[in-house]
Amino acid sequence: MQVTIIAAVAENGAIGKDNDLLWHLPRDMRFFKETTSGHYVIMGRKNYYSIPEKYRPLPNRTNIVVSRRTDLTLDGVQIFSSMEKALDFAELEDQKEVFIIGGGQVYTYALENKLVSRMLITHVSGNFEADVFFPKIDTDNWKAKLILDHPADGKDPLDFTIVEYLPA
Repeated sequence: MQVTIIAAVAENGAIGKDNDLLWHLPRDMRFFKETTSGHYVIMGRKNYYSIPEKYRPLPNRTNIVVSRRTDLTLDGVQIFSSMEKALDFAELEDQKEVFIIGGGQVYTYALENKLVSRMLITHVSGNFEADVFFPKIDTDNWKAKLILDHPADGKDPLDFTIVEYLPA
């Protein structure tokens, strides 16, 4: 099973602040929706709560939340106490690919424990004040392939690129 991280990351590694996104990029959101639709998505509890309530759980996806909280119950969501248990569940369900969608602690854990086989990273131009950051990508271990180079326009106020990373 392929385990893919999908994230939007500023030049300084920023991905969020005050449990919210740092930017509004409709083209990137469309890429996220099209890419993850029909798949299992794994996220931390805080990341789940950062999704606007009207979009929770994310539609047309099996939502999985990883949390150490044993009292957590969320309608329409599978909850596991560890990333490994969440991945085992997805594998038992015969998933070919599962997406890790955040937040920072979940990304860091998955990368440090070598659970990830692919990354789809939207690199957003600029540095942002944040309280959640994406771990630094070790370019010695990952080879990059450009998927999309999108300059700022009337809908997307920031330049961004979408890059696929595969193990080197």
